[in-house]
Amino acid sequence: MEPSVESLKNLDLTLLAQRLGKLCQQHQLEIATAESCTGGGIASAITAVPGSSAYFATGYVTYSNAAKTRLLGVESSVLANEGAVSEAVVRSMVAGACKESGADLAVAVSGVAGPDGGSPEKPVGTVWLAWGNQQAQQAECLHFPGDRHAVREQTVRQAMATLIMSISER
Repeated sequence: MEPSVESLKNLDLTLLAQRLGKLCQQHQLEIATAESCTGGGIASAITAVPGSSAYFATGYVTYSNAAKTRLLGVESSVLANEGAVSEAVVRSMVAGACKESGADLAVAVSGVAGPDGGSPEKPVGTVWLAWGNQQAQQAECLHFPGDRHAVREQTVRQAMATLIMSISER
């Protein structure tokens, strides 16, 4: 039985990172991260694995809108019209991370981790996740329960599990 994102994200974080690393090496892929609400948590988990420099290009922590624009080329008009926690922004973050780093694949997250910052349209726990390359990205909107720590941890796990599934399907 093939693993699913749901089953993968319940694995120990170290095991997730190791599995991701093996897949990157098997497929000769270099990956990058573009993170907002996780503050570098995805990159930290990936680079906790010895030898990750063989497949991890770089990580961008773009917490502010200005950083998203300056480092990843996210259009300020997109940020103004859609908001930082949106499909358009995370897709742009993926494309920008691949363009700037030369990575084959990137993952991006932007969300409302809480305890403040939520709205009726985007309550605390809302996270947009995107993955792909400079030319094509996929994205999904997720809703995680819990406090700030729980939302961030679930986002890291979901991002890594999604990368694993994306690479496995190649």
